[in-house]
Amino acid sequence: MVSWIISRLVVLIFGTLYPAYYSYKAVKSKDIKEYVKWMMYWIIFALFTTAETFTDIFLCWFPFYYELKIAFVAWLLSPYTKGSSLLYRKFVHPTLSSKEKEIDDCLVQAKDRSYDALVHFGKRGLNVAATAAVMAASKSQGALSERLRSFSMQDLTTIRGETSSTAIPLSHAPSVSARASSKQSQPKTSKIASDSIGRSEYTCCSVCQIVQDVKWML
Repeated sequence: MVSWIISRLVVLIFGTLYPAYYSYKAVKSKDIKEYVKWMMYWIIFALFTTAETFTDIFLCWFPFYYELKIAFVAWLLSPYTKGSSLLYRKFVHPTLSSKEKEIDDCLVQAKDRSYDALVHFGKRGLNVAATAAVMAASKSQGALSERLRSFSMQDLTTIRGETSSTAIPLSHAPSVSARASSKQSQPKTSKIASDSIGRSEYTCCSVCQIVQDVKWML
């Protein structure tokens, strides 16, 4: 664990920050020799970082693995060994020069394919997003219409209930009017009957009085 921390600090400070500062000075001073020197270093360091990603997974158990990484970075930076320049001139430059055309073709094809794939996935993503938006809008519209329909049916039911409870059916209207007319006609009928009964009683009494007078005279 300690070796891993020390190796990471050494690579970060002496393998990244220190060369970055001197690369800045080479660009500022426009010194071609220093500029080429640090460009060769960065190419080698990029390859080292790529290889380190895999070796840290499969070779971390190897004895003195992290110490060897520290020694390799120091060898690359040392002005006496000039390890980065040596590796570049002996291995990297000849290999890249012989494979440069194939690498360029592969990069162009990869660029075109990546662009086509990006356009394809972009269109597909837009189609999926548009479909999802349309489905969401239709669902929301359907839910809104169902909600409004339920509200309208509830309002109609309420209005019908209030109308049936307050209004008098037409079938009952004649009976009500008949009852009212009967109530109005009952006093008149009873009055007429009482008048006729009084008159009959008066007539009967007068006839009886005449009969008695006739008997008395005889």
